Amino acid sequence: MSDPASRSEFLVISRGQWDADAAPADIQIAIDQFYEWLERLVAEGRMRPGQRLKPETRLVTRTGVLTDGPFIETKEVIGGFWFIQATSLEEAADLAAQNPCLNYGLSYEIRPIEPERADAFAPSTERPGREGD
Repeated sequence: MSDPASRSEFLVISRGQWDADAAPADIQIAIDQFYEWLERLVAEGRMRPGQRLKPETRLVTRTGVLTDGPFIETKEVIGGFWFIQATSLEEAADLAAQNPCLNYGLSYEIRPIEPERADAFAPSTERPGREGD
């Protein structure tokens, strides 16, 4: 395992829905295996727990709060999140690929967490770099 000081933090976003043809008992086994896997990796210092997300949502924009959408499509549902401690995005993705729930329809988006504060003049997810900036 790598030196904890050389690790970065990565956000893992759980996406999707359970396979419609999967038996609930099989899904429950995968869920139980997930929690065992997560607890082991948390104890090893390789992950931090996150949370499941409830289905209720509000979208806040400059024009107000929307309660009826439009929001993301059902196939893009975000069900929860947690954190991985790793030395690279590849290492974080390899660790997430061991999640037992992958076998039943879920997928995971892995995003490096930016340790720096936002800067209006720097390229970011909110402000992609443009020529002349």
